[in-house]
Amino acid sequence: MKAVFLTLLLGLVCAAQEAPAQPESPEITGNWYTIYMAANNKEKIEEGGPLRTYFRQFECIDNCEKMSITFIVTHYDSCTLLTVVAQRAEGNVYHVDFMGKNSVQLIPVSESMLVFYAENFDGEKTTKLTYALGKGDSLSQEDIQKYEEINNERGIPNENTEDGAQTDNCPK
Repeated sequence: MKAVFLTLLLGLVCAAQEAPAQPESPEITGNWYTIYMAANNKEKIEEGGPLRTYFRQFECIDNCEKMSITFIVTHYDSCTLLTVVAQRAEGNVYHVDFMGKNSVQLIPVSESMLVFYAENFDGEKTTKLTYALGKGDSLSQEDIQKYEEINNERGIPNENTEDGAQTDNCPK
């Protein structure tokens, strides 16, 4: 009897530890704007850095098997709008080439915040990055706290955070 109970208990514990649910199309598709960005290699996201990007839009394609990502890169005072299509690899991870090889994960945090997490390999070094994306130009204190927790979990120092909302001078 104890063996049956322990087996049942073990089954319940394992079921409770399922992988996080994959984001649904309505959670992701739409306009999203960079509020904050952080990286373990901060020079990649500083002014003039190759991964300082200002997101504009995400669109699920083929039931989110592909993800269209529209964003702006800046060089001095010019804004260049780009769109790339990421391919789902497994689970909630997408692969896309931009300034190297990228593994990307979209993390819905709340109705008004999405975290874009990427690991970029530029041929020499892997950089971990997060972008706190919002529907407007600011986030709630609760969303900011969740963003900082996500950075901590991924080994990205919160002191490496840049304010994207204050430096995004490109057309929305």
